[in-house]
Parts: sequence; C-alpha cells; structure tokens
Amino acid sequence: MTDSDPPRPAVTDEPPASAPDAHSNGAAGTDETAGDGPGEDEAGVKEWWDDPRMPWKGKPGRNDILCWAGFSLTGLYALILLPLRPVLLSANPYLLAALGGSRVSAVTIGALAATGVGFWPLGLLLGTIGAAKFDALYWWAGKLWGRGLLEMVSGRSPRAARNAVRAERLAQRFGSLAIVVTYILPLPSAVVYATVGAAGMRLRRFLLVDLLTAAVTRGIFIYLGYRIGEPAVHVLEEVARYSWYLSIALLVGVLLTTLRQSRRRRSHT
Repeated sequence: MTDSDPPRPAVTDEPPASAPDAHSNGAAGTDETAGDGPGEDEAGVKEWWDDPRMPWKGKPGRNDILCWAGFSLTGLYALILLPLRPVLLSANPYLLAALGGSRVSAVTIGALAATGVGFWPLGLLLGTIGAAKFDALYWWAGKLWGRGLLEMVSGRSPRAARNAVRAERLAQRFGSLAIVVTYILPLPSAVVYATVGAAGMRLRRFLLVDLLTAAVTRGIFIYLGYRIGEPAVHVLEEVARYSWYLSIALLVGVLLTTLRQSRRRRSHT
C-alpha cells in the first residue's frame, strides 16, 4: 500500500449495525418499554387511577376501590334524595328521618307527637341512624388515605379548601369534640371524620361519640317540634300543598348544577 492509496476500513469481528426499524421513529437502540412508568400502559396512556385528583398514592388496592365506590354512591344518594325531601316531609317524616336524618323531619315528628300523632321514640331512633349512616365510611377513608381525602376535597374550590383546612385543624386539636361540633356548625363533616380516622381513633370510640351526638341533637329538635306543636303542623300542611312544586324546582336546580360542573370539568381538561 502506498501513500496514494485510499485508506481501507478497519476490519473488526463485530457485526455491522443494522438500520433503524421503520417503527422506531428513527431512534436506533430504543427499548420498546422505554417511557413506561407507574400508571402507564405500553402505549404510554395513563391508567384511570393515575390521577392527582384521586386520594390514593400509587395503584389502589381492593379496599381503596371499595371505599371510593362507597363515596360515589353517597354522592348519588344525596342527589336523588334532595328533590324528594319536600314530598317525604309531608308524606312520611319518619321515612325522611331514616333516609336523611334531617333536622326538619325531627321537628316535624315532635310537632306531630304534640298533637297525638305518631310515636316520637321511633322517630328518634330512625333519625339517629339516618344522621350517622355514612360516617363510618368517612372514618375508613381517613384510615386508608390520610390527607389524600383533604387534598381531594380542597381541589373543588377555594371556599371548599378553606373549609376543609378549618375542619382538619379542628379535628386535630379537639378529636372527639370535633365530631360533636360537626352536628352544630356547617363544617365538612367528612373531613373531620377522616382526620380523626387518620389520627388513629378507634372505630368503636368514633361510633360511640358519633351516635350519641346524633341521638342528642335529634332529640333536641324533636323536643323543639313538640314545644311548637300545632303551629308547626299547620306549616307542614302548607308544605304538603306545594311539595311537588318544591321537588320539581329542586330537581331542576340539581340538574343545572350537575351540567355546570360537568362543563367546568371539561374546560379544565
């Protein structure tokens, strides 16, 4: 070989590099599984549970899914019951007490008892159960998710965030007393119950305080209705006259609110 000869390629034992595959977008040596992470499938699409708005961290387990399903059902339950309240109040306040544990139903039961109609101890029992029926679910959510539930509630609006923070501080500072306060002040009770659950309060103690408070407050409202007596019954009769109109108005309000929230979610996505 002379100085004028062109240089020859070095001979090696390694096989020549193959051309990039047509499906690799020109990136040679890219691993097919690259980019896959927690909550993503092979196509890079996130799983339904991998959402920062969810209260859990990581992939949810069986208890997480069950608790979340319970939360969803309670929301649907409240929406269905809301427009039915006026009709149930006039038709059967005992049924309304069992389904919703409302204060108005307790006052109505007491007023009817003052006129010799109904059996107020049954109303007290049904109202107590109705007022506390979902509270153990919120306590369980606190045991499962801790502050995750607070973050989920806080994400709805600035006002909801402020109320949730107040409720959390109250529960952390006063514990059992905070449960009592939720029956008096308009605080997000779910946050209070979840906070005491996350703090380690036992279910037995939680249920004891919760049910006793529900019974005492329902008893007070029944007594107020008993003291008012017949005038309250006259008010109930007027409500019964227009109950269907009130129910329709509430139903329209629920539908409009649901549509507005749905459009707001779409605009944020």
